[in-house]
Amino acid sequence: MSVLLVGISHRSAPVSILEKVAVADTDRPKLTDKMMASDRISEAMIVSTCNRVEVYTVVDAFHGALSTVGELLAEHSGLDLTELQKHAYVRYSEAAAEHLFSVASGLDSMVVGEQQILGQIRTAYASADAQQAAGRILHELAQQALRVGKRVHTETGIDSAGASVVSVALDKAAAFLGGGLQGRTAAVIGAGAMGGLAVAHLTRSGIGRIVLTNRTRERAERLAETARANGVEADVVAFDDLASALSQVDVAVTCTGAVGTVVTLADAHRALAQPGRGERPLAICDLGLPRDVEPAVAGLPGVTVFDMESLQRDPAAGAASSDAEAARAIVASELSQYLTAQRLAEVTPTVTALRQRAAEVVEGELMRLDSRLPDLEDGQRDEVARTVRRVVDKLLHAPTVRVKQLASTPGGDQYAEALRELFELRPGAVDAVATPTKELGSLTDPTTATDLSAALDPALTTELQAPRKDGKA
Repeated sequence: MSVLLVGISHRSAPVSILEKVAVADTDRPKLTDKMMASDRISEAMIVSTCNRVEVYTVVDAFHGALSTVGELLAEHSGLDLTELQKHAYVRYSEAAAEHLFSVASGLDSMVVGEQQILGQIRTAYASADAQQAAGRILHELAQQALRVGKRVHTETGIDSAGASVVSVALDKAAAFLGGGLQGRTAAVIGAGAMGGLAVAHLTRSGIGRIVLTNRTRERAERLAETARANGVEADVVAFDDLASALSQVDVAVTCTGAVGTVVTLADAHRALAQPGRGERPLAICDLGLPRDVEPAVAGLPGVTVFDMESLQRDPAAGAASSDAEAARAIVASELSQYLTAQRLAEVTPTVTALRQRAAEVVEGELMRLDSRLPDLEDGQRDEVARTVRRVVDKLLHAPTVRVKQLASTPGGDQYAEALRELFELRPGAVDAVATPTKELGSLTDPTTATDLSAALDPALTTELQAPRKDGKA
């Protein structure tokens, strides 16, 4: 059994595709159930964030399971399968684990280093677990990914990148407005982590007043209290009153993480038409993915929208290269340790089964000896038995120790397979001695398909890649 990942993210698809593929919390259980209904899939977990949808499944056959996942994603999104294939990526076995570790570390995020992904992976696992769709393999993989992500954020400064993208967006807004943000009025739509960063940056920039709104009013109220504590006037308006909020401000920051559009063209029209608005320009920093602002808003006179697709091209919005490299080194180290543990866990039942087979042969020969020499004294029989067992143990010691050592190397599962073949160990015999903690499945196939369209087409020869040696995702 191996892990198969099929995903679509900001790196592989435009926002318009991401919006269609996005899986809402209410839809995740239904889609998971459909995955689990397939006899090709034994475990399933769906990680869905504002800029990615990734389906992690445990499968025993690559192509069959890949077809199933691809068809279900196409059905969910309403996209033609051919169109979906253009934007999807596939990782298999070791490469799937490497990718999840990189995602958990914030290395694959649009805002490099953002920490929200850890909570989103935790939510994905909890949802799969609640549906009994996460077995031993995904449990171990998800928990290890969370540990890797925490270590990266603890030992590097990569999480500072989230603050930098807000800073870059507000710097661009200030340049558009002219004269900076000091004394101006701003709106913050969304009260999550990015909303908190926006309030902090606006406060430091000398903003005069902040208008906050959020679907959950209590969270907006808490951010307003934070702003007031730092000497900035702050008000909270109802989420349904966006047009009123926009009509009062010079700059707006949207970061809701909603699946659909939040700021519509109609909202913007009403805001600009409010008495007293006049010809004042409006800068909107759309930090949501999928985007919060309807694209047509950017075409209104006096309105400029800075979205994530434009901000990600600004070098200042990325994490410091040294922090990113340090994070990649941690991911590479943790991946190596994780895969070594998985390979050892896989070979151990084979070694145990071999020793049990040897013990059975010894006992069988001793019983035959008893039938041939019934008058053999007990002391003599015991000495013969000890001698035979010592010989067998010595003969098995070197190959069993060596196969464990070789199992920790890439392709090490082949040595265990050779051992099973040479000693005619039946699969059932190996499975029978596998303890629960060792039934984590195989993550030893060093392959990954990088193109869904090629992988789904059996007529194409797909070049499968192992995890990158430089640690980059």
